[in-house]
Amino acid sequence: MIVHLLDGTYELFRQFYGRRRYAKGKDKPYGAVAGVLHSVLELIEQGATHLGVATDHVIESFRNDLWPDYKTGDGIEPPLWRQFHPLEDALAAMGVAVWPMVELEADDGLASAARLAAADPRVEKVCIWANDKDLAQCVRGDRVVQVDRRAKAIRDAAAVRAKFGVEPALLPDYLALVGDAQDGYPGIPGIGPVTAARLLNRHGPIQDFPPGVLGDRRHDALLFKDLATLRTDAPLFRDVDELAWRGPGDGFAAWANRMGDPRLLERCLAARTVAGTP
Repeated sequence: MIVHLLDGTYELFRQFYGRRRYAKGKDKPYGAVAGVLHSVLELIEQGATHLGVATDHVIESFRNDLWPDYKTGDGIEPPLWRQFHPLEDALAAMGVAVWPMVELEADDGLASAARLAAADPRVEKVCIWANDKDLAQCVRGDRVVQVDRRAKAIRDAAAVRAKFGVEPALLPDYLALVGDAQDGYPGIPGIGPVTAARLLNRHGPIQDFPPGVLGDRRHDALLFKDLATLRTDAPLFRDVDELAWRGPGDGFAAWANRMGDPRLLERCLAARTVAGTP
């Protein structure tokens, strides 16, 4: 089986701003939620049988306690913010495994789900549908891959090495050195992508660097590595069979009506029939 894991928060942002461009600024209350559900249904219609969605139930996480400038929910537009929790409820009603993250982030949820799924010998491949570069650290050979929908690229370990110049396992070290503006930490001054890759390929992870390489910035580098390292120990499910899609629940019709999108229910029922689920 192939397990598909999606970043629900990223998909919500993508749908919200994508639809706004075509709606001339008139946001539908559940427009982005409906867009994400259609996107998930497209995967199911294309043959996906096992899938799960991780979301940021709140934006802040334990990382905000480690670094005061780490990303927060400030600046998220209210029409978008109001769709965060309805997305989780609508996905669950559609019969999709959904993991709302609170202390951890959605990326930690994806990393944890990937580890759990890959541990099952029945799983042939795990596809992480998200373009965040920190998720490249989860890639393992060609069995756990990252699917970048925006770039229309599938990144296995070889592709990660080609893009960043280091093995997937060294991505937290790489990001610690070069920084991640999206997440709010600056990296180490004077170290860019080329230098970071060269140092890591020469010395290995940051903790193995000779003392003189980073000098008094070593502590910062290790802190940033901690920020960049995704947690993989979230107990999201016990058995990969829990990710099997078996069709919408009884409450999904009400959700489709609430969103003003009856086609969602039609697509769900049709997909369930094709899949042969009761």
